[in-house]
Amino acid sequence: MSYLFLIIGFVLLIKGADFFVDGSSSLAKRFKIPEIIIGLTIVAMGTSAPEAAVSLSAALNKANGIVVGNVIGSNIFNLLVVVGVCAIIKPFAVKKEVLKSEFPLSIYATVLALVLCADSIIPGKENMLGRIDGIILLTCIVLFIWSQVRNALKAKSQENGESEIELLSPLKTAVYIIGGIGAVIWGGDLVVDSATQIAKSFGVSDHLIGLTIVAIGTSLPELVTSIVAAGKGASDLALGNVIGSNIFNIFFILGISSSVAPVAISNASLFDIAILIAISLISYLLTLHKKSSERWHGIIYVLLYILFMAYILVR
Repeated sequence: MSYLFLIIGFVLLIKGADFFVDGSSSLAKRFKIPEIIIGLTIVAMGTSAPEAAVSLSAALNKANGIVVGNVIGSNIFNLLVVVGVCAIIKPFAVKKEVLKSEFPLSIYATVLALVLCADSIIPGKENMLGRIDGIILLTCIVLFIWSQVRNALKAKSQENGESEIELLSPLKTAVYIIGGIGAVIWGGDLVVDSATQIAKSFGVSDHLIGLTIVAIGTSLPELVTSIVAAGKGASDLALGNVIGSNIFNIFFILGISSSVAPVAISNASLFDIAILIAISLISYLLTLHKKSSERWHGIIYVLLYILFMAYILVR
């Protein structure tokens, strides 16, 4: 039954996030909030809702391995599998802004997470992501969103084209928002509970389950969306979306989870964060060299992910 509940949980997470984004975007449009701001705030947070729900539920249930494993595993999956598959389908150029600001910021964010987690460098302290650390990370995401909105509004050309956001009726908007939030919260609880049971039945750590099953499951929307975009020749959207998602995962999800309940960090988690930093640097340098993601880059990324999976399973 744990496997069935895990699948149901993932479905609730993904569809709930979709409904929440549609309802919230419609509400924002009704109040005449600029569409670019809706995209950078509501939609961005909505796509991270599955990871956030899982990590929050895990933090409250003291399943610390799932909290960190979910975020690190999702970020590694995004960089290596989502971007890798898109590059294999269709090589793409990378926007200068992504290489100049967002990509380096995602690396800085991961380094900051490692520094905040590694309390054991101070004698007598255990590795912990505490409430103060969570507030620091949440402050970073607020500043990131503010800078993104400011830059977007500055660069936005005055277009009078038809809006892509559907304006729903007030009742439908309320149902979408409330139902979406409810589905995300319920789905998060189901995923954490069933994943924990599966981990116990196999005698493995919840950190391993978080790095693999949970991380891949919560990243499926990004993978499917990016593959569809690549098939339509819009592969360049993949890297920008992945980098933005990875920044949100570090700042917002780790931040909100540790603010709600302090998260104990294992040595394995610290090493996995270091692996994420190394993978991010490899990906950044390869992309910076050609100002694009080539097909052979994608093959390297997918092979690296297979090696990573083999390593953590053996470990």
